[in-house]
Amino acid sequence: MIPPKFTCEGDNRSPVLTWSDLPEGTRSLALVLDDPDSASGLFVHWVLYNIPPTVNRLAEGLPQEPALPGIGTQGANSYGRTGYNGPCPPRGTVHRYYFHLYALDTAPTLPGDLTAAELRKTIQGHVLSEATWVGKFGR
Repeated sequence: MIPPKFTCEGDNRSPVLTWSDLPEGTRSLALVLDDPDSASGLFVHWVLYNIPPTVNRLAEGLPQEPALPGIGTQGANSYGRTGYNGPCPPRGTVHRYYFHLYALDTAPTLPGDLTAAELRKTIQGHVLSEATWVGKFGR
């Protein structure tokens, strides 16, 4: 279960995420957080890319700014905002939230303000590996 402080019921702060053992040839990383249980279809809560391969941890509460120096570039989520907006399912429901981390063979030079769909299209054929974490949250 995703702790409430990372959701609309709390501080709506991005959580700490860590990873290791990137595949050889990784030149950048990308992260997408989405909710496949949304009544409106796949709902994206966070898009972060151009992450250097030397980064293996995201701190809690990243600012909702397009450029995060030394960390990466944040794109547009389904709210039409930049950065992280946490889980907020309708009352009485529990949704699944998928954190997808992509190891890419491309340099961290993608343009700003990409949506998840644009990012996924752009990285097609460049994904060396993918890790997925799944959390749940209900109200």
